[in-house]
Amino acid sequence: MSFADSTPFFPKNRQAPAGAPNVLLILLDDVGFGASSTFGGPIPTPTLDRVAKAGLRYNQWHTTSLCSPTRAALLTGRNHHEAGFGVVAEMSTGFPGYDAIMPDSAATIGEILKGNGYNTSWFGKNHNTPDSEISATGPFTQWPIGMGFEYFYGFNGGDTNQWNPAIIENTKAIEKPAGVKNYHFMTDMTDKAITWIRNQKTMAPKKPFFAYFAPGATHAPHHAPKEWADKFKGQFDQGWNKVSEETFNRMKQQGIIPANAKYNPIPGEVGEWDKLTADQKKVYARMMEVYAGFLAYADAEVGRLLTTLDDLGITDNTLVIYAVGDNGASAEGGFSGTLNEIAADLNSYRPDAVPEALKDLDAIGGPTTYNHYPVGWALATNSPFKFAKREASHFGGTRNALAISWPKGIKDVGGMRTQFHHVADLVPTILEAAHIPQPQVVNGVKQKPMSGISMMYTFNAANAKAPSQRRAQYFEMAGARAIYKDGWVAPPRTA
Repeated sequence: MSFADSTPFFPKNRQAPAGAPNVLLILLDDVGFGASSTFGGPIPTPTLDRVAKAGLRYNQWHTTSLCSPTRAALLTGRNHHEAGFGVVAEMSTGFPGYDAIMPDSAATIGEILKGNGYNTSWFGKNHNTPDSEISATGPFTQWPIGMGFEYFYGFNGGDTNQWNPAIIENTKAIEKPAGVKNYHFMTDMTDKAITWIRNQKTMAPKKPFFAYFAPGATHAPHHAPKEWADKFKGQFDQGWNKVSEETFNRMKQQGIIPANAKYNPIPGEVGEWDKLTADQKKVYARMMEVYAGFLAYADAEVGRLLTTLDDLGITDNTLVIYAVGDNGASAEGGFSGTLNEIAADLNSYRPDAVPEALKDLDAIGGPTTYNHYPVGWALATNSPFKFAKREASHFGGTRNALAISWPKGIKDVGGMRTQFHHVADLVPTILEAAHIPQPQVVNGVKQKPMSGISMMYTFNAANAKAPSQRRAQYFEMAGARAIYKDGWVAPPRTA
């Protein structure tokens, strides 16, 4: 056949199914179930309110009790051991389920969606790369850019200094933008996400995107702009015991917890607020003001993302998943809090932070501190549950607030869902919403079946009170464990 007799043909690029939504997946860090106002907490979260009012709130959604494991389950739709993260990346061992390496048989949601016609991006925290592979030489297969995300702007590891972050763009370490007055990484990463979304919709308006937005907030250090912390001056002077009780009562009034729920008091050994010294109260209250400012500030930055969706006219077909924490609030600040969390961890010694903090209360949360609040505030913001981050035996470590909106797909706006679900359920939910089947093979590798189940059945108003389709779920972290089965939960201890 000659050239004249031939018809040119260009293979078509992969296209997402017709009507597939954009997806904005937001994951905050170390936030207790009882922190946000949307779920009865003391800290105003108007953006979370907006998502909940435009969609649904979930009051029985669960994580794994630690950062890396939750994120591995979130990204793969598998339980954390199946995804290689039985512990955080820094504690990995060479044993199956604990090597901090996501297997090729558990492809991430980024990889799956990219292969099905989506543009994909990741902003903020990456705590899913082995320590041995985070240098400039890689290998980069376990970095976001090697796990299906076409663009990454964030940091590797459990946390970073929000005033002077260790930024990675794709695989390159870069300096923070020069000449920015009052620079903070939270605003920087939001700016980058907004720019990416705008560019994506300009260049490929009919192509859906998946953006994973994972701020360092509110993991320590609690670095909050002073003007945000100052919004809360005096609001925590009543102390953690009262804040915990007030949160519990609001939850009852708002129907977030059952009307017959019994209050779970903060254990006496943590410290009764009324028995603290005046200096302790002054410092600890300021530490909580700073934390509250950090959470409120992060929520406001998420609000800028939602405004961008409005400006682009794409809100109606954007699935917004707003997960408020990858585990419960952190008790890692010790009984008196700390101004240098890293030094305290390295030395296994936590000196009393009060004398140093009293010298300059306004420095807490600023560039000269690496601060973390005391245990009492963690337990107060985990109300009504026992224990905290790291503990998989009780819901203080594993239950987090969740709101989902999708105007095109959720009509029962403002509703509450009480079905029992888990972080591994988000990937199947996204795939069902996008009309993409769970893949059998990705990049030539046979895939493990996902242990997560889709939550999309809960989007239907007729299923508002339907039984949970997740019948069972285990929880385990460093020996702390529990199991859920058909409405029953069995922890190993009742402390």
